[in-house]
Amino acid sequence: MLVTLTGGAGAGKTTLATALAATASRAPVRVFHGDDYYFGTPERGVWMPDEAGVPRLDVGDPRSMDLGRLGHDVDAALTAASVVIVDGLFARRVILTAPCPRFDVFVDLPADLRLARKIQRKCLRDGFPLDVLLRNYLNHRRTAHEKYVEPVRHDCDLIVDGGAAADVLARRIWTEVTGKGLTRHADSGQQPGTAPQPEACAAPDGRQVVRAPRTTAR
Repeated sequence: MLVTLTGGAGAGKTTLATALAATASRAPVRVFHGDDYYFGTPERGVWMPDEAGVPRLDVGDPRSMDLGRLGHDVDAALTAASVVIVDGLFARRVILTAPCPRFDVFVDLPADLRLARKIQRKCLRDGFPLDVLLRNYLNHRRTAHEKYVEPVRHDCDLIVDGGAAADVLARRIWTEVTGKGLTRHADSGQQPGTAPQPEACAAPDGRQVVRAPRTTAR
């Protein structure tokens, strides 16, 4: 089955993905990070000049991510792995070529806390200039989040509080997945037909996937 973790930068998606992989009841588990699938050359993606006129990839725009390659790799992984986890700003946009049990999670965290985490990680730990990070956030990234990331919460099966401990959230997610019967459907390879019955609905490209009713966890 596929589990996606979508949310803003600094919401805790990668940490949660690690916790999910460590607590999954079935193996093997594969984890894919959306940050590994951005385009690397100006021929593809959205590029914007910085203050010095140097083109920089706009990682806040989904057109800058190679979603086709990510979908291909996830499809391949699903042929061998019991569970595939994808985290990233645009993880919900992953497109598969065949129906499979799928559970989409939105990792929610207030903007000020996400910004504080980014400052701690990029500036205090990695030495990235604070003035550049704040300028990028105020002039662009904040708007990009509201446009491309925030609306996705309404399309996800579960909303979790990114401020909670990752192991607690992981247990809650696996409890929801098990309660909706998605692990049984993944094991059998069959579409659900008994209660509790998840929805059969479309992935971002219109293909049918097995989905659970939406839930909010706080």
